[in-house]
Amino acid sequence: MWKIFNKDEKGFTGLEAAIVLIAFVVVAAVFSYVMLGAGFFTTQKSQEVVHTGVSQASSSVELSGDVLAHGASDKLTDVNLFLQLTSGGSSVDMGKTLITYTDPVKGTVDLHMNPAGTYASLPGSSATTFGITKIYNDNGQTNLIVDKGETFEIKVDLSAMTTDIGPYKEFQLEIKPPAGASYTIHRKAPASIGIVQALN
Repeated sequence: MWKIFNKDEKGFTGLEAAIVLIAFVVVAAVFSYVMLGAGFFTTQKSQEVVHTGVSQASSSVELSGDVLAHGASDKLTDVNLFLQLTSGGSSVDMGKTLITYTDPVKGTVDLHMNPAGTYASLPGSSATTFGITKIYNDNGQTNLIVDKGETFEIKVDLSAMTTDIGPYKEFQLEIKPPAGASYTIHRKAPASIGIVQALN
């Protein structure tokens, strides 16, 4: 009869093992959830860095067609550019865009946007301005933001900078939008300068 009440711990050993096993499973599940969350967060941040880097490294504008130059007295008087957005590029505010003009004689001159299209020197500054002479689009908008499907005709008055671009002389225009990389246009005047010529 005393054998019935004998102490037997076989059942308790199995229960303890089950509790320990459940504890390990719970801890492993929580740890794996934390690790996966950290991995997803890192992946998302990496994607954002890549997208930001691509948008900053690539220019938002590009040339559409030839660079046209007008001339008189065997020198260039002004240059007309046709700018549009690059494929997949974001809109560019020309009012906040800077164009830097460079030639070996004049050096570097910063050109700021002038909505009126005049080319007088800005008050208190040695920099001159560039003007938008025409906006080509199908939506009828006339704001200063280059959107998809729009082409802006930009005029840079070389004579206002008292620079002489004669035959074979080189010059450079660097378009610097508020966001993204700058776009550089390097051109050379032809051997014979006429009223209108395309600079390729």
